[in-house]
Amino acid sequence: MSTFPGMKIPWKVGSYIVLVLFCYAVQVCNGQDYEFTPSIDGGDESSGAAAAPPEQSVCNGIFVVYTFTSREKEYPLVKNASAQSWAFNSQLMVLNAGVDELKSWQVFVGFQHDEILVSASGAVLVDADDLPTKVGNKGATFAGYPNTDLKTAIETAGDFTQMQANVELKGTQFGLKKGNPMPKTIRLVNPGYKCPSPTRHSNQLLICCHLNPKLKKKKEVKTKFMPRQYGDLSLTYDVLQSFDSNYLAQVTIDNFNPLGRLDHWNLTWEWMRGEFIYSMRGAYTHKKDFADCIYGPQGQYYQNFDFTPVMNCQKNPVIADLPPDRVNDEKIGKLPFCCRNGTVLPTIMNETQSRSIFQLQVNKMPPDLNRTALYPPQKWKIDGLLNPNYKCGPPLRINPTEFPDPSGLAATSYAIATWQVTCNITRPKAKQSRCCVSFSAFYADSVVPCNTCACGCDDTDKCDQNAAPLPIPPDVLLVPFANRTDKAKAWAAIKHHSLPQKLPCPDNCGVSINWHIDTDYKSGWTVRMTIFNWEDYPFQDWFAAVQLKKAFADYENVYSFNGTKLPKLNDTIFFQGLPGLNYLVGEVNGTHPDRDPRVPGKQQSVISFLKKHDNKINVASEGFPSRVLFNGEECALPPEFPKRSGAHRSGASFPPAIVLAIVTFVLVTDRFH
Repeated sequence: MSTFPGMKIPWKVGSYIVLVLFCYAVQVCNGQDYEFTPSIDGGDESSGAAAAPPEQSVCNGIFVVYTFTSREKEYPLVKNASAQSWAFNSQLMVLNAGVDELKSWQVFVGFQHDEILVSASGAVLVDADDLPTKVGNKGATFAGYPNTDLKTAIETAGDFTQMQANVELKGTQFGLKKGNPMPKTIRLVNPGYKCPSPTRHSNQLLICCHLNPKLKKKKEVKTKFMPRQYGDLSLTYDVLQSFDSNYLAQVTIDNFNPLGRLDHWNLTWEWMRGEFIYSMRGAYTHKKDFADCIYGPQGQYYQNFDFTPVMNCQKNPVIADLPPDRVNDEKIGKLPFCCRNGTVLPTIMNETQSRSIFQLQVNKMPPDLNRTALYPPQKWKIDGLLNPNYKCGPPLRINPTEFPDPSGLAATSYAIATWQVTCNITRPKAKQSRCCVSFSAFYADSVVPCNTCACGCDDTDKCDQNAAPLPIPPDVLLVPFANRTDKAKAWAAIKHHSLPQKLPCPDNCGVSINWHIDTDYKSGWTVRMTIFNWEDYPFQDWFAAVQLKKAFADYENVYSFNGTKLPKLNDTIFFQGLPGLNYLVGEVNGTHPDRDPRVPGKQQSVISFLKKHDNKINVASEGFPSRVLFNGEECALPPEFPKRSGAHRSGASFPPAIVLAIVTFVLVTDRFH
């Protein structure tokens, strides 16, 4: 530093100058922005930011990136590497780099290291009801929330806040002592998109998905929202009235599956933004408790609010239909399609009873205190008493529902906003059914009973859940399983069957169906079908459906049920009770309860078949159904067919009754000589 002649700078002033320059340098270093701010050319708007992946700049579709961020060991610390748990953090990014808007995006992540997902901000998990949940080895599908739709750069002038969704993932994973625990794959699961194998980096999986060019686009009228979806069950959430702090919504349940059904349905969802149900019409919540509101954030905001009339403050309310005696109630009834005790029938049985409706008044919380801030609940789930297992997707914003004008004029009114939840029936896994089937035949002494643990097993200490069920005589089908052990042992002794040391567990099914081949003659054959109800409650308006591949065309008649052929449903025959006989009672006490076993509810009918289309049908195998349903629930089938007993091995063999008659005749004749 040069100075004028004779001028000296004090050392204190020099120190201050050096300190100021040092602080300025530190401030400049800390001011650098290393956050990822994407740009179209693959660079960044600021000179110091990390560049976007090079694959992004060449993607003209939907660009998906899974980035593993970090992980650290969790307690307990163990020496076994495969048993050691790690807390991991990762990010999922979905970018619309194409020319078509992506509505209701969904991405599958194929986790493979026994991951347990703890949180996912910016999305909801489609495959699970709540977090934390196990996602390892099966993967997980994420749906956008609250940013469900991704617009294009063209319609937003390159606004990444509308084009892109970021999901922060936190969880626990096991094993993999070294390296990054990456998923097996990632892909966009929206219909119509085709994804190649992902590109792998050390801590990233990248993929660019495009609309399938071979897929013929349907001619659709362009609308602002998604078109209505079609599934086995449709749940519609219509906002009918909207105010700053609350709104009135209507939920409609429609059954579109000809073999689907709900009895005593229970519907649940999750409020994501602190909402609570003030009142309901046409339904009720199982728990009526306003304590969660008083002691929660709702009570802090609504300080002068009377929570006494509030219906429910749970984050996950459980909602049920009203009984029929409340249909004309001025306060909670008076709605069309309500108050049927939770029964939703298939259209083939009664089209007017294939729908259920209820309304609810919902109070909102900040920052959603305006009329247009409307968000539906997430994670919908619905089930019935003994009905199919429905898997529901996320709510999709669709065009507002149309309603006839309440004034009676030829006008149409619309909902303020509408969302649709589509649910589809899933086939039950092994040992998770709720009904089962047994096979028997006139030519076999033993019945092939329901599978062991067909409907699950809770206590397996005293029985073998993997052992084959013991053959039993036909009359034992009427006896509860708890009373079958002695009869099964006696039958095994008569037939010289060996018994395992640990006997098989029961089937534990509330409903069982016996399919018995009754006769087999030259021009046809018959079946006797018996339905047993082992539950304490009855089944009203029950139905059963059987799938017969080869025998379907020759179905002739059913005599104590109503029968309908459904050729479009994989050769299925639909049975239901006759008028006045459609009530399957529950299990009751025997004549002498102190010594007689309980008696199941039972209905039975003979079914006749011809041999017109296929006179070479093998009734011993092709006469048994390949699929059986009761009230929509698929029943577990036995793994084998009845085997012919010794007296029926040859067509020339004499039945025991005929042999006994001949011997008796010879002895009597000899006596008179």
